[in-house]
Amino acid sequence: MGRVTDLASFASLLGPEGQTLLTALRDHDPAQELAVVSRLRRDHPAELVTGAVGQARLRQRAVAKFGAEDAYRMYFTPNGVEQSTRASVGTYRAARLKALGVRGVADLCSGIGGDAIALARAGISVLAVDRDPLTAEVARANAEALGLAELIEVRCADVTDIDTAPYDAVFVDPARRGGRGRIFDPEAYSPPLSWAVEAARKAPHAALKVAPGIPHEAVPDEAEAEWISDGGDVKEAVLWFGTEPGARRATLLPSGAGLTGRGLPDPAVRPVGRYLYEPDGAVIRAHLVAEVAEDLGGGLIDETIAYVTADALVPTPYASAYEITDELPFNLKKLKALLREREVGTLTVKKRGSAVEPEEIRRRVKPKGPNAATVLLTRVAGAPTMLIGRPARLDDER
Repeated sequence: MGRVTDLASFASLLGPEGQTLLTALRDHDPAQELAVVSRLRRDHPAELVTGAVGQARLRQRAVAKFGAEDAYRMYFTPNGVEQSTRASVGTYRAARLKALGVRGVADLCSGIGGDAIALARAGISVLAVDRDPLTAEVARANAEALGLAELIEVRCADVTDIDTAPYDAVFVDPARRGGRGRIFDPEAYSPPLSWAVEAARKAPHAALKVAPGIPHEAVPDEAEAEWISDGGDVKEAVLWFGTEPGARRATLLPSGAGLTGRGLPDPAVRPVGRYLYEPDGAVIRAHLVAEVAEDLGGGLIDETIAYVTADALVPTPYASAYEITDELPFNLKKLKALLREREVGTLTVKKRGSAVEPEEIRRRVKPKGPNAATVLLTRVAGAPTMLIGRPARLDDER
């Protein structure tokens, strides 16, 4: 119920009656949706109410990506909410293009216009192209709603038919979902990565948004590859053209901290020290754990595990630090006894290189008590191991 499915129903939402309904539904409680729909249908056409309720639901979902101020003024499709770029990431990427001197961008596969909005707010003029008529109309409505129509031209067309020569840069966000879900093969993107790379090579600058799991060997030699996380979650990888060929970078939002590869060999494996560092996911995806280990004066606990250990606590934006109090072979009975002895009731379970699920651990050990602890299930020098500790604080060393 409530999905915008065609141009006519979407157009009706843009009219006065549709706007009245959307205003009334801004803060509606989904749990009361049936009652709300029944009430609104007394005074408004059933189809319009259905479309407005669906749009209100999409706006509520979009708040996490776009913030309430924008989300409740914008329009969405179900795919648009799911696939659009988080505003913080789009803003960061637009700032990079602006710093490169870009004034005009051909935004290919623009979707509902999330990236076009970020680019326009950076003062860049945008041609936003999408081949789906409804999606293009939604993007056009978003540009109008946010007062950016003068900077964003929306065109419903196949991106392969677009002449990008008049633009300083090309941005391509290929569709990475199909009828069976997420697509992992870059050549199965729509359009394929190879087409996007060729489009990028024709422009002074380009940014290609790809899945963060892209194999490093699939990155063209002339591209810079950047992995971006936001709030600790890896959101995307971007292939940049016209910047630093061959560079590998991890960028962490919202801080904007950036780590660039230095071509280091894999760190040595060493015994577990006082501190364990868990690198940010973008650092791991970018294969920059060695850079973090060098900066921390540490090594790996296992050659296949991205945990860094060191004897000193060094502030770093690129990893979370834990003070380790115990190192035990994997044994749930011993873990349960230790936690009972220390009266641990708040238990955080993390894992890397272990098949055991954190929920299973909590169910089996039944933590109880006033204290807190973190258990890291992992491998140390090839052996299944439990590391017990707590998040480290800078005053731990004092």
